[in-house]
Amino acid sequence: MNTERILFVTGRLAEPALRACVERLAVQSGFEPVVAVLGISVAALMHVEWVRRKLTVPAEVTRVVLPGWCQGDIDQLSREFGKPFERGPKDLHDLPRHLGRAAGEPADLSQFDIEIIAEINHLPRLSDREIIAQAGHYRDSGADVIDLGCIPGESWPQIGAATKRLRDEGFRVSIDSFDRDEVEAAVTSGAELVLSCNNTNRDWAAALPAELVVIPDDPRDLDSLDATISMLKSRGARFRVDPILEPIGFGFAASLERYLAARRKWPDIPMMMGIGNLTELTEVDSAGINLLLAGFCQELRIHSVLTTEVVNWCRSCVREFDLARRLIFHSARQGVLPKHVDSRLVMLRDPRQRVLGSDELNGMAARIKDPNYRIFAERDEIHIFNRDGYWHGRDPYEIFDHLGPLEPAHAFYLGYELAKATTALTLGKTYIQDEPLHWGFLTRPETSALHRRRRPD
Repeated sequence: MNTERILFVTGRLAEPALRACVERLAVQSGFEPVVAVLGISVAALMHVEWVRRKLTVPAEVTRVVLPGWCQGDIDQLSREFGKPFERGPKDLHDLPRHLGRAAGEPADLSQFDIEIIAEINHLPRLSDREIIAQAGHYRDSGADVIDLGCIPGESWPQIGAATKRLRDEGFRVSIDSFDRDEVEAAVTSGAELVLSCNNTNRDWAAALPAELVVIPDDPRDLDSLDATISMLKSRGARFRVDPILEPIGFGFAASLERYLAARRKWPDIPMMMGIGNLTELTEVDSAGINLLLAGFCQELRIHSVLTTEVVNWCRSCVREFDLARRLIFHSARQGVLPKHVDSRLVMLRDPRQRVLGSDELNGMAARIKDPNYRIFAERDEIHIFNRDGYWHGRDPYEIFDHLGPLEPAHAFYLGYELAKATTALTLGKTYIQDEPLHWGFLTRPETSALHRRRRPD
């Protein structure tokens, strides 16, 4: 079997660290590394056209990995040298993951079997534009059905018109009301699901040409579902069952048992869970709750959930559950843990931290011959160095005082980067200079100061 020979291109400053990294990888993965050090200190300053003029590619090389910061059309290099070129990660310490990804396909997270119903709360208080905008936000976030949340004790004559507007825009719609006039108007206008049905409204709800969500007359009395289920079956009505999830401290554990009992009692009846009683009524970041509830629903074959985004800590709940249902479906089908598959729900902290250590930092600092500052954050300290010195500590203000007079633009840049480094230390995140902090699926792309000011050669 021929050994794969991979050419790694770098600058002078990163050469020692790159060689150490690829030599370790070569032993583990069985490829032969070749390192090309071009005449530039910082790999981030490379551009494809410059690389084309400076690089020599040995004939035995099978592929070429460029620094992740390299700008320009790398297909130009593939055509020029007749070898496949690719951008590696922006941080060379991520090469193990990069090469592992290149060796195999990423997990397929396109499939799921849990439907998301996203509720627009207090619908009568909103304008037509606000209703369409919120429905669009929910759909873009992954919602399958838009639930129209009416106000108990108030009857809203415009519910039919609101339903029709949403249907005309291509939305699937459900109606959340016990008011007969509201429900019938919404269903006539295209609502496909009615939340909810029990002994108070089942007589007229059974005649509706829509699916019903059956709930207990009393959340603590699962048996109260029996009469409603029997009556709806006799009338040929379509329905799913929701035993009602209750908040922590108000019957949460007992309500989980009700879902288990309901699945044992009615193994073939579709089920739903309203998860807002946990996400909205628990003051904690909601992503973890959404993942756990998605796992519970997947194992119990609960194929629809009702959620919303009212309080600020739930402002991305729909997107969180959309990612969670995909990850959980993949894990269940493949028989693997929901770990090291997709990290977009890890937001507060990072999936892993990178630590260079004092030897590597000291070595880099000793090799620097230019005035540009390099900033790192690890081992509970900020580290910053250039040709004039190496400073480190916990207080960014104290570090900044050592850096001497700075022009305003440079001072702004350093202040911005030091603030990111301090945040990374506070939360246990990885800080990489000129890159955004990683916030899972909430990460916002960031154009570095370097590339804002650069022009191609």
